[in-house]
Amino acid sequence: MWVSVVTEIPCQLGAAMVQPTVRPRSAAPHGRSPAAVRPRGPSNVTVKVVMAVTGGVFALYVLVHMIGNLKIYQGPEHFNDYAHWLRAAFEPVLPHEGLLWIVRGVLVVCLLAHVYCSALLVVRARRARGAFRRKGLGREAFTARTMASTGVILLLFTVFHVLDLTLGAQPMAPDDFRAASTTSSDAYHNTVASFSRLPVSLFYILAMLALAAHLIHGIVSMVVDLGIAGGPKFWRILRLVALVIGLGVAIGNITIPIAVLTGGLT
Repeated sequence: MWVSVVTEIPCQLGAAMVQPTVRPRSAAPHGRSPAAVRPRGPSNVTVKVVMAVTGGVFALYVLVHMIGNLKIYQGPEHFNDYAHWLRAAFEPVLPHEGLLWIVRGVLVVCLLAHVYCSALLVVRARRARGAFRRKGLGREAFTARTMASTGVILLLFTVFHVLDLTLGAQPMAPDDFRAASTTSSDAYHNTVASFSRLPVSLFYILAMLALAAHLIHGIVSMVVDLGIAGGPKFWRILRLVALVIGLGVAIGNITIPIAVLTGGLT
């Protein structure tokens, strides 16, 4: 018995010595180093921070813009005076419409950065996911899944809205659009005339619903991407705040075309 044990040990050692060495397969394709397959352009962290900051600017703007829009219920004179004040604010320190152009410039820069970073994240996410799609995430993931589609709707709406009520470009604007002058504005007339067209009102309502979904998820994502942390109570309050802001902005704006179509604003 001792002889068999002694003779088996060298055999086992010899068999182990002739086993081929298995090297771990590199995660990089075609033998390239991991550094060679990094995504081109800014990192995902940088992209998310840019989207969070620009998204915060948009969230603040649409909230203030909605509050201004509700002044239409105070009557034509008050709403027109408010629209004229926006053009003449801080004169003569700023030129006529100076404040508006500053706001427009900031919004355009934020829009370009937001759209670019959003497209970058969508492309990278699809490449990372491959042919497989996550399932069973529940209804809470609906707003997250629709961020790209609601973003496209909002982009198209923004272009139409500027051509309609800002520039008065045909055929987007109503036929009797009245351009603002250096002394007055007919924003009330233009708004009522535009929303008197049923397709325009329906498109506006659709865009506001998309805005609500975008804000509800975007506000929470903004806080996460900026690295702000908190306990379960903090996140519950944050989701509630995002829900209130998203629905509040959408409902406040939606009441205007409904009031026009039902004769409440004429």
